[in-house]
Amino acid sequence: MSRIDAITLRQLRALRAVVDTGSLTAAAADLGLSPPAVHGQLRALEDLLSAPLVIRGEHGAFRPTEEGRAMLEADAQIAVALESAARRVAALQSGHIGAVSLGVVSTGKYFAPRLVADLRRAMPDVEVTLRIGNREAVIAWLGARAVDLAIMGRPPRSPVVIAEPVGPHPHIIVAAPDHPLANADPALPQDLLAETFLGRERGSGTRILMTRFLDRIGDGTPWRMVEMGTNETIKQAVIAGLGIALISLHTVTEELRSGRLVSVKAIGLPIQRSWFLLRREDTALSPAGLRVHDHIRDLNGAFLPQV
Repeated sequence: MSRIDAITLRQLRALRAVVDTGSLTAAAADLGLSPPAVHGQLRALEDLLSAPLVIRGEHGAFRPTEEGRAMLEADAQIAVALESAARRVAALQSGHIGAVSLGVVSTGKYFAPRLVADLRRAMPDVEVTLRIGNREAVIAWLGARAVDLAIMGRPPRSPVVIAEPVGPHPHIIVAAPDHPLANADPALPQDLLAETFLGRERGSGTRILMTRFLDRIGDGTPWRMVEMGTNETIKQAVIAGLGIALISLHTVTEELRSGRLVSVKAIGLPIQRSWFLLRREDTALSPAGLRVHDHIRDLNGAFLPQV
């Protein structure tokens, strides 16, 4: 019974050398082995397959049997597969191919698809996977090493990351065009605090920023907020006149351009923040991951929406 799992590349090389040269002595010289060692490799291979692989031909030269030809064909296929694998390994090591997972907070969904499209054009053989979630989800993905890189507005304390700014991230307050504060110049703190703010879920980076801003200008004055699950819902609610919202400028560029929303003028606005590109401090990026990282960094925020 054949024992395929015990066959070695050395045995296959010995078979090919014997067939190519016609003798054990010449095969041994080609392989840098002794004739007994080559004979031992060949004999072990025949024992594993329970079949003769070479026979003596005219003038005493070895030639392959049908079983030997089958093994030589397999050896050639193995050589091609190994060469292909070696090329792939070299490409992986150089970062020209590979897979990279990019996590982006939900506020970034307005630019992330365009960024990934740019990455795929620049690196067509690198598979870039995009994952979008709220701040807590992206932090969890970083913690579980489910993403290689992440883009968010405020780096987490845990896991420990290396954070590099990749572009400005301004936040503004938006209102419907017919809202009483739409033409204020500026809107006073007491006027803002009298409004109903529409905000994201607890733990959202934008919600944290809104809370800090209103607590600062109110100095303890209570304010009202209605929680909504997505930026899209918040924008539609503001347009409908249900309240105003402190929101990332990058989520409302189209609405501002079309006039469906207006930016409220107020002291302290816009709040200037940055987008950060994150990677875990304790985990080295793959060559492909490093190429993606460097490409995003070198764009200097060119992928961000412009008003």
